[in-house]
Amino acid sequence: MDPYKYRPASSYNSPFFTTNSGAPVWNNNSSMTVGPRGPILLEDYHLIEKLANFDRERIPERVVHARGASAKGFFEVTHDISHLTCADFLRAPGVQTPLIVRFSTVIHERGSPETLRDPRGFAVKFYTREGNFDLVGNNFPVFFIRDGMKFPDMVHALKPNPKSHIQENWRVLDFFSHHPESLNMFTFLFDDIGIPQDYRHMEGSGVNTYMLINKSGKAHYVKFHWKPTCGVKSLLEEDAIRVGGTNHSHATQDLYDSIAAGNYPEWKLFIQIIDPADEDKFDFDPLDVTKTWPEDLLPLQPVGRMVLNKNIDNFFAENEQLAFCPAIIVPGIHYSDDKLPSYACLLLC
Repeated sequence: MDPYKYRPASSYNSPFFTTNSGAPVWNNNSSMTVGPRGPILLEDYHLIEKLANFDRERIPERVVHARGASAKGFFEVTHDISHLTCADFLRAPGVQTPLIVRFSTVIHERGSPETLRDPRGFAVKFYTREGNFDLVGNNFPVFFIRDGMKFPDMVHALKPNPKSHIQENWRVLDFFSHHPESLNMFTFLFDDIGIPQDYRHMEGSGVNTYMLINKSGKAHYVKFHWKPTCGVKSLLEEDAIRVGGTNHSHATQDLYDSIAAGNYPEWKLFIQIIDPADEDKFDFDPLDVTKTWPEDLLPLQPVGRMVLNKNIDNFFAENEQLAFCPAIIVPGIHYSDDKLPSYACLLLC
């Protein structure tokens, strides 16, 4: 089955215009007004979005996740979880959905080496029949902070000193010393997996706690996890210095060359599930993104596989302008009371 044969309106080569989230555009020539001569309405979503896209045809780099690489492919359901969710793209084994993925580093600028010790972004946009679903995440299952209110302050601490434009450890430690919950994330960052060998050998995590809702309205908390079929491989400091000294784009090139050669990267998707009625039975808060869900208590359940089998056609349009937001969901997947998703709106948009 060719997943691109069944692309929805939100995809490429569509016979009609769509909004960024895949909804059809019924009028691309006239603005919504109060009567034929009245003022234009701010509720004209397509007008506002069209102008916003026009304003961003040439854009400055992102505040975070400026350095990224994208690829296209498909997601195939391999295990039936229809008892947990009514999401159409998860309706039955064998169903395939086209998608695009953006991998990235977080703190450093667009031209920085991909060998720096830094969390990696792992964001997936599913082009489903019910609209787009953005699964926004990182290569670690936890995050530094648990409340999106602190996200700008955290990024400012990690960024270069605004006076000297030099990244300084004392500024990082000054901020995080007041947030001991960040220690869990730092154990991942400074472990051997802190510098992935490339994007193909890297795990991914949805980080945030979502909710799955089935046809009867029953809800479960859920965590999403991506596991590469080729295994996890990382670079030691001396290896990273050697590789980064000769090629600042080694991970981007590895991804592009692998797909071009037919060596398609693949990940398995797993979920962890908690019944909201049972959340008080654990000694951790399931909605706290600085905590992992123990796999011995909440085992990983297989869902499907993702295969990246097509390189992007235009770097600016399909990488630099590629935007993700955790607010973009589909029926059967919903938000929880996790306080962090507000930060993720800035993550890759």
